[in-house]
Amino acid sequence: MRALLIRTPQHVLAGGLALIFLFPLAWAAVASVSPQGGTAQTDGWGFGNYVTLANYQAGVGQYLVNSTVVSVLTVLFTLAVSVLGGYAFAMFSFPGRNVLFLVTLAILMVPYATLLIPLYVLLNQLGLQNSLVGLALVLTMFQLPFAVFMMRISFEAIPNELREAALIDGCGSFRALLHILVPAVKPGLITVGLFAFLAAWNDFITPLVLISDSDRAPLPLAVANMRQQVMGIVDFGATQAGVVVLAVPCVVLFLALQRHYVRGFMSGALKG
Repeated sequence: MRALLIRTPQHVLAGGLALIFLFPLAWAAVASVSPQGGTAQTDGWGFGNYVTLANYQAGVGQYLVNSTVVSVLTVLFTLAVSVLGGYAFAMFSFPGRNVLFLVTLAILMVPYATLLIPLYVLLNQLGLQNSLVGLALVLTMFQLPFAVFMMRISFEAIPNELREAALIDGCGSFRALLHILVPAVKPGLITVGLFAFLAAWNDFITPLVLISDSDRAPLPLAVANMRQQVMGIVDFGATQAGVVVLAVPCVVLFLALQRHYVRGFMSGALKG
């Protein structure tokens, strides 16, 4: 009974917070199918707003493909670089290691919007402006400070004896990383990958600056462009439909990976 009395306020608080956070998403889902004046769904409940979204310019399918390509490339680039960087910072001693790590983390204090114009010029010189690959590279750069930090603490949580045993058995440093250490830091990998995916999937400012061809726009940019009708009237129904389409993959991924996500944040917490 005492344990129940202690846990009940915690459960009530957790349930209340869950309702607060889920309410906007539920409201958007209801508004996307409810009748509203000035939208494609003026009478009765239905999916008229989703039809408008599906038929907008290149079509929602093309925008979903663009967002998927950018998000997947961002995840792959982020994981590849952050694993190597986190492994180097955690397992090797070299001059200036801590200073270099602090400089990497200091990038988090720079508002990323201030870097977009120089990056636009750089990508234009490299021939990657207005391309999904160039957009993914920029989004990867914004994710790397946090990703390298997460992977460093994940590798530091692994007993060093595990790596030493692999080296004694004949593994090189890269082979030990690939076959021994990477499977051991799976929660950290999933956490970094999930953060990179969510950031790339929902980003609006970066594609707004770097993408000029509407057929290459990711879904957030397409939804923002679609919401304006003639005479400046906002199509709230189609906008809410776009919000729901954007939110569904994020919610599904988080629910599927939440256990690994929590373990990834806990990695290193009990080290030593």
